[in-house]
Amino acid sequence: MIVDQRDFQFLLSWLDLPLLLQRPRFDHCGEDDIVSILETAARISEYELAPHLRAADTTEPHLDANGEVTVLDDVSKAVRTMADAGMFASAFDMEYGGLQLPHIVHTAALGLLMAGNLSTASFQLLTFGNAQALCAHASPAQQAAFAEPQIVGEMMGTMCLSEPHAGSSLGDIRTRALPDGDDELGRRFRIFGNKMWISGGDHNVTENIVHLVLAKVPDEDGNLRPGSKGISLFIVPKILPDGQRNDITVAGLNHKMGYRGIPNCALNFGEGKCKPDDVAGAIGWLVGNIGQGLPQMFHMMNEARISVGLAGAMLACRGYQMSLDYARDRRQGRHLAGGEGPQVPIIEHADVRRMLLTQRAISQGAAALVLYSARLVDEQKSIGNEAQRAEAAKKLALITPVTKTWPSEWAQVSLHHALQIHGGAGYTRDFEVELLYRDNRLNPIHEGTTGIQGIDLVGRKIRRDGGASFAMLAQDIRATIEKAGAHRLLTSSANMLTQALAATESAVTTLLAENDDKRAIAHGTPFLFGFGHLVVGWLWLDQALYAASLSPDQEGSHSTNFLDGRVSACRFFAETELPKVEVWLQAVVAGSDLVLSIPTDQF
Repeated sequence: MIVDQRDFQFLLSWLDLPLLLQRPRFDHCGEDDIVSILETAARISEYELAPHLRAADTTEPHLDANGEVTVLDDVSKAVRTMADAGMFASAFDMEYGGLQLPHIVHTAALGLLMAGNLSTASFQLLTFGNAQALCAHASPAQQAAFAEPQIVGEMMGTMCLSEPHAGSSLGDIRTRALPDGDDELGRRFRIFGNKMWISGGDHNVTENIVHLVLAKVPDEDGNLRPGSKGISLFIVPKILPDGQRNDITVAGLNHKMGYRGIPNCALNFGEGKCKPDDVAGAIGWLVGNIGQGLPQMFHMMNEARISVGLAGAMLACRGYQMSLDYARDRRQGRHLAGGEGPQVPIIEHADVRRMLLTQRAISQGAAALVLYSARLVDEQKSIGNEAQRAEAAKKLALITPVTKTWPSEWAQVSLHHALQIHGGAGYTRDFEVELLYRDNRLNPIHEGTTGIQGIDLVGRKIRRDGGASFAMLAQDIRATIEKAGAHRLLTSSANMLTQALAATESAVTTLLAENDDKRAIAHGTPFLFGFGHLVVGWLWLDQALYAASLSPDQEGSHSTNFLDGRVSACRFFAETELPKVEVWLQAVVAGSDLVLSIPTDQF
């Protein structure tokens, strides 16, 4: 078993998927369709992706003498299988050749694929985000030429943001775009520059790769406008529509700690090794208007950030399943009360049980967080009431930094416990736990580091709207707490969540009162951690209430043991994790400036 699919069945039911399917946007989908695509994803994960997990880690992508990147054959075959099964097309509108399934279903299916092999599944993640951005912002001709082939898996996609000197500071990029006329695909430019950390930047999975490239158009004096407002977005394919090779060169491959099945490239644009129409410069087409690149790209980035959170959640879920299987099978030691007799399964030892409960609370809490976020995406697209759509959008914007960061950071903690449960065996390559640990370590870094997410949360999501979005979410949290008051087993959990909410509200009040932006965002990461725990604690309590409301059956996601297990996991998270919220937020509430005030030479 890769992951327990009952968890997804339960979460989709808790988030009221049947209600979504009644709305006009999704009324062509039946519950049988949903079951079919999830079963297909699980089957592909188990039989096509998981078997080459270790091979993709040890046989890294290869850059040959001709500058071509080759990936493991099993990776190419699995990506094509995913595309043929409709996985790439699942959430796209039917007008673009998609299946127009709810985003929550797309997310669950992608999660099952990630659990089998994250690096192989990430070809879909990147391509989906690229095509989504084009469907939202490109012209119809550009969509037909570059988005629709990605939706059916005929082309793959990337996003090219970072540069060697700039990293996450996108306002400092130097890649330039020079006007090169117009054609049926719009305003054409020649792109010159260097991009770094490009996942899927080159490979042999498909012949063509669509790069979305951030660049700046020089002014009449040849100067690049400083800052992010001068950034534009360009479609730069590896192979041009007329069959010519574009002027894109792989400068090298980055050899990574994990996530090794998908190549990560340094790309040079306009180096002159290939000269389309006998002129140096990579040909690219402007998306929208000049200067709109960053908000356009963030359409893709926000989707990608949810998917990064999903990646962390699914690695944690698989690690938990590995730990659980191992703890049930591995016999070692005896009960303290009776030192004689056979050794017992290590799941009977208290500390192993503590670690397993921690893993469960993290992994399933992370999965709930990501699917809740995906449900908000569906609310924006499908609910008829404009005010409710706006409310969903505000909530999603508020928690997106949490959805990206919390599963990424806490999956590492969960996988730490997985290694510990396996003991010395977990530190070897005989077990795949160490591979999952290495794979996940990228998730707190890419698509915006944890620190950047904290700045976004405090600077943009809390302070910019005066805490209005947070107040809206706090109302939902209080409603859940009030419901839990009637359930004896959940009273203590509700009380702990009440304390965590009070601490968070105090921190928000302090952050809103701070006049100095620099002092406020200095607390970004601790506030992100505390707020993240609050949100996950709330979702656990809401799940527990739902589990308590269901009538148990003998099998499936509604069995007595399964439902009682959700309640127990909620109680464990409330007891052991929610008290950390006040600790993280103490310095925030106190208005501490210690981090900023220490002189640099004291480090």
